[in-house]
Amino acid sequence: MLIRNQFHTTYCTNIHPGQDWATTFAALERHLGEVKEAVAPEGDFGLGLRLSDRASRELGEGDRLTAFKKWLDERHIYVFTMNGFPFGNFHGERVKDEVHRPDWTTPERLAYTLRLFRQLNVLLPSGQEGGISTSPVSYRYWHTTASERRQALETGARQMAEVALALVLAERQTGAYMHLDIEPEPDGLLENTQDVLDFFANYLLPEGIPILTHRLSVNQATARELLLRHITVCYDICHFALAFEEPDWAIGQMERAGIRIGKVQVSAALRIRPGRQGRDAVLDVLTDFDEPVYLHQVTARSGSGVRTWPDLPELFRDPPEFEELRAHFHVPVFTESYGLLEATQPEIIQVLDYLKAHPVCKHLEVETYTWDVLPQGLKQGLAGDIARELNWLKTQLES
Repeated sequence: MLIRNQFHTTYCTNIHPGQDWATTFAALERHLGEVKEAVAPEGDFGLGLRLSDRASRELGEGDRLTAFKKWLDERHIYVFTMNGFPFGNFHGERVKDEVHRPDWTTPERLAYTLRLFRQLNVLLPSGQEGGISTSPVSYRYWHTTASERRQALETGARQMAEVALALVLAERQTGAYMHLDIEPEPDGLLENTQDVLDFFANYLLPEGIPILTHRLSVNQATARELLLRHITVCYDICHFALAFEEPDWAIGQMERAGIRIGKVQVSAALRIRPGRQGRDAVLDVLTDFDEPVYLHQVTARSGSGVRTWPDLPELFRDPPEFEELRAHFHVPVFTESYGLLEATQPEIIQVLDYLKAHPVCKHLEVETYTWDVLPQGLKQGLAGDIARELNWLKTQLES
């Protein structure tokens, strides 16, 4: 959906089950028509497509990809962004830290990502920019020493440079500009702005420039420019709120380093403040959000930085005194509060205001994937809830 200021807005289909192509397509058939009718009945509707590795492989069989493109065109729906972070099943079973597996140290992650880009190149409308978000290299707790973390970052950088190389060649062949959008999150190897700056300066550019200079026969300055053009950042508002980082500072720091924002994921975290009710009362409400499928990291700002609990059970085992906690639970973006708990909706509005003044990114994707595991009373009809989120976003952008 293209709206004022040339923003392409959508929702991410990781909200739907998608372990294989049949399941993925059935969900799209069931929900997309209703969502489009409520959001963009007369115009084109953008889609943020999520394909698991298996679904992507099956979509590539026979003429399925061409048939899917025709199905989308007939309904005035276009794909401009994809979510390539979750590799396997994302619903109905434990995901937790497995969402990072296989990580960027493996050939499986590289092969999956390159396949997604080949498919996006087919689905992407002519002249449109496309992007795919991805894991922040790996999960921090899988690499316990500085040497292991350094090795993972070096390997991840080399493999992302291979993606950049493929995207340069694709643009030369078809004219389609596409970028890989790295998505920092709590307990990823890249968690915050400083991690991003360090990765680009100390790993991606040093590892990637020699690869591109050799394989493309270009000089170092051109190789650097191509890496920064095709390897970008997915600015997930929930994740940067968990890092307690202001968008003008975070995005400004990356801009000054030449790092681009490829996609903004419009998402809200839970904000937990004791208020008049007290610590125990709000933590008791928070237990309703402790569920077994997804990681729900919790953060608190301290004098020495940001403290992170890996998941809600770790917080509940020994809860501290606090002024404010933030929990990684992608709650609906159109609501400011959940009983005694709040949402980081003001942070979303802050980012959108920044983008209206500084349009550094065209791609906005609402990512509330937790509808299935929300506490009872917060769920209504799925298509209607998706439409409500997108219409709320549209109102904020046009206000």
